Amino acid sequence: MKPTRIVLVDDHAVVREGLRLVLGLQADLVVVGEAADPFEAILVSQRERPDVVVMDLSLGPEDGVPAIESILNRVPETRVLVLTMFHDPETIRQCLLAGAAGFVVKGANSADLVEAIRAIGRGERYIHSSVVGLVIEDSLRWLRDGAPLSPREREVLSLLGGGRTPIRIAEVLGISVHTVRRHLTNAAAKVGVRGSPGLAHYARENGIARAVEPMRATYPRPE
Repeated sequence: MKPTRIVLVDDHAVVREGLRLVLGLQADLVVVGEAADPFEAILVSQRERPDVVVMDLSLGPEDGVPAIESILNRVPETRVLVLTMFHDPETIRQCLLAGAAGFVVKGANSADLVEAIRAIGRGERYIHSSVVGLVIEDSLRWLRDGAPLSPREREVLSLLGGGRTPIRIAEVLGISVHTVRRHLTNAAAKVGVRGSPGLAHYARENGIARAVEPMRATYPRPE
């Protein structure tokens, strides 16, 4: 049986080194590549075509969530496991909507991480036990409440539909990219669409979009 091939994505070299050492103790797991930023993560994933990408969300000044979608679009057979210090419901929802197959919090023990990688490598989903309750409560809240778009969500959608990227939206509104993506994720759940292109189309079709500059990709498009 072939070992599960893994790419590690974290902007801290010491974290990648520690993960490589932990995973190297497992005969059925092998690290085939590393990346420190989203663009590099996309390139390495395209080159190595791993079974699992273990990815942090805070990659220097960049947000890792868009890279999840980019990797999965380019390497559909790869599955993404998010390993992050963030564990609020909005962040978890963002990752799952982007296509992540699993979510593990930093601080989990190495046995949990190994279990998560193996589960995802088998085609399963994995949510760490420390956040399962949050995921269930968040899902029930959305099913029960189904709230309309908030003023801020409409503002973010208007800019997205008009052509601005999440990074530019953050600059225009004076908020973090993480907050912008939280608003987009919340809006996506409310209107029943997936991903930034779907939300931009929704904003234009429903008269929410604000005309601005043409849309540019968040990251350079690898060949």
